[in-house]
Amino acid sequence: MKKLTSGLTALALGVGMLSAPVFAQDKGTIGIAMPTKSSARWISDGNSMVEQFEAAGYATDLQYAEDDIPNQLNQIENMVTKGVDVLVVAAIDGTTLSNVLENAHFAGIKTIAYDRLIRDSAYVDYYATFDNFKVGVQQATSLVDGMKARFADVSPLNVELFGGSPDDNNAYFFYNGAMSVLQPMIDDGSINIVSGQMGMDTVGTLRWDGAVAQARMDNLLSAHYTDATVQGVLSPYDGLSIGILSSLKGVGYGSGDLAMPIVSGQDAELQSIKSIIAGEQYSTVFKDTRELARVTVGMVDALLQGGEPEINDTSTYDNGVKIIPSYLLEPVSVDGSNYEAIVMDSGYHSKDDL
Repeated sequence: MKKLTSGLTALALGVGMLSAPVFAQDKGTIGIAMPTKSSARWISDGNSMVEQFEAAGYATDLQYAEDDIPNQLNQIENMVTKGVDVLVVAAIDGTTLSNVLENAHFAGIKTIAYDRLIRDSAYVDYYATFDNFKVGVQQATSLVDGMKARFADVSPLNVELFGGSPDDNNAYFFYNGAMSVLQPMIDDGSINIVSGQMGMDTVGTLRWDGAVAQARMDNLLSAHYTDATVQGVLSPYDGLSIGILSSLKGVGYGSGDLAMPIVSGQDAELQSIKSIIAGEQYSTVFKDTRELARVTVGMVDALLQGGEPEINDTSTYDNGVKIIPSYLLEPVSVDGSNYEAIVMDSGYHSKDDL
């Protein structure tokens, strides 16, 4: 009987230990609406949030809408109907969510905009993102530095501009940050936009689609570069950069005497890190989504436990209805000189991945 009692006690303790994580997730359920799995960074964001929310004692409902606006609306409506405690939303189109967020508000559900500002709604409570203007500054600074190093004897430097998706508020911050660096050089004649194509209404790339960027680069090269060479391309995102590079390589850049233009990027996606190592893409901007997830989890935990979410910006992000209290993280410029220390040593990508 002693052996039996001892065995049952040990079993009970063992079951208790095994069940602890399940019972710990009783603080609430967080609805997480992500735009798409077509970008590796959004998969990383989703995985990081699920891991960190569950470690903090929350259950999660993670949904990807595959860049389909009605699909994302339906997913968020279902989360509201099921009674999640907080919504974390990376919007496909930040202007389309007003009604569903109003419903969430009156159901007592707070909303945190995640990395993409939700516009035209009074029912966005907080915003977690990176300093997006600084992202653009870093992209343009890297572009200029790279061109000066690779094309020291060329003047003016021929450059083409690409913007992000016009329905993503961040795309304007990226573009404006970049142009704060490039516009003075355009004005003084040291940079020449050969095509003349400027402004987000002209250079924007809907849904951040790499194939669209590649097709536009093809058109730019055939229309404006039969008797000229391009030295730089401002690209706001790695997925666009890969398409742009494919177009450039297709007409011989990077081979023979035709040097590869300097091409920027963002998100430190694995394919672009490999491209940087291969000497094709020049740079990217690293935004550690694990840290963004950590900040978001902290905001949610404060909201649900009666605390005050940590913010560090109360002036930058006006969504058309109100200024959204925000937490801005610092981006980091990455190129061939520091990718290993910044991206690999931090564990964001493993050496096995490369």
